[in-house]
Amino acid sequence: MGIFERYLSVWVGLCILLGVTFGNVFPSIFAMVATWEYAHVNLLIAVLIWLMIYPMMVQVDFASIKNVGKKPKGLILTLIVNWVIKPFTMAGLGWLFFHYIFVDWVDPETANEYIAGMILLGVAPCTAMVFVWSQLTKGDPNYTLVQVSVNDIIMIFAFAPITAFLLGVTDITVPWETLLLSVFLYVVLPLVAGFLTRKYLHNQVAPLVDHLKPLSVIGLLATVMLLFGFQAETIISKPQSIVMIAIPLVIQSYGIFFLAYFAAKALRLTHNIAAPAALIGTSNFFELAVAVAISLFGLHSGAALATVVGVLVEVPVMLSLVKFANSTRHWFNSDA
Repeated sequence: MGIFERYLSVWVGLCILLGVTFGNVFPSIFAMVATWEYAHVNLLIAVLIWLMIYPMMVQVDFASIKNVGKKPKGLILTLIVNWVIKPFTMAGLGWLFFHYIFVDWVDPETANEYIAGMILLGVAPCTAMVFVWSQLTKGDPNYTLVQVSVNDIIMIFAFAPITAFLLGVTDITVPWETLLLSVFLYVVLPLVAGFLTRKYLHNQVAPLVDHLKPLSVIGLLATVMLLFGFQAETIISKPQSIVMIAIPLVIQSYGIFFLAYFAAKALRLTHNIAAPAALIGTSNFFELAVAVAISLFGLHSGAALATVVGVLVEVPVMLSLVKFANSTRHWFNSDA
């Protein structure tokens, strides 16, 4: 493990501070970079995430993907957590905190918008960053790819109905361009690049992967700094609101992870399947959640703010869970 990976939490913390600092000192620069987007997907962020994902896609052995069907329990666990449990626990926590616990500090309309933003996060399982978390826990790249791909297919059909049901409205407008473009950028394109790389190198990719790992971590750190830079003014101007939103989001993240992780242990899954399965349910497809929040409630709405807070808390929380998963590898059967 190199110095970047060994002290990843330290580097992420520094990038958070740098992002908030630079975002407040040079807001015009971040405002300009924020305009580099198409269908609510920031193109610079997309490139950086692509750099993070590509090293894992290079490890995908297409000849071995057919063997995933021999181990269906990990995929079934992921689907149950993502589509049967997670959206409803997120809605329940939002309702509990903003209709009861924080009711004296937030007006009812704003509270409902916060809840709506949290629901949008809960109904959008991760597409891109989960490849990074899987790689950091030495997950099976073939299995992770199948898990993400199946979730993406289900999301196309299930996102709008579940969101409409939990929000109590029927006029949910799914930004299909955002959804499809994100899947193309974060799954299809790096997958094709990985396939071509393996073919060119005749499947001898281990040396290349070792060289790419630092690039992957640098992409993660640059992404963190940009995300916090984009939201620097909000972080400084609305600290109380951010803390109130962050509390149920953090509870949801840890709760979903441990539910899935211990279920995976009970199902006797190997660690390289169990860890990614738990992390997929914990992480969120924040690009889609932010885009829908903006289209439904407006750029400066409480719902949009809630989805942004989801972005802010995700990286530190996920890194802590990656560390926990790596430290408990011995709880599981061999990955062989």
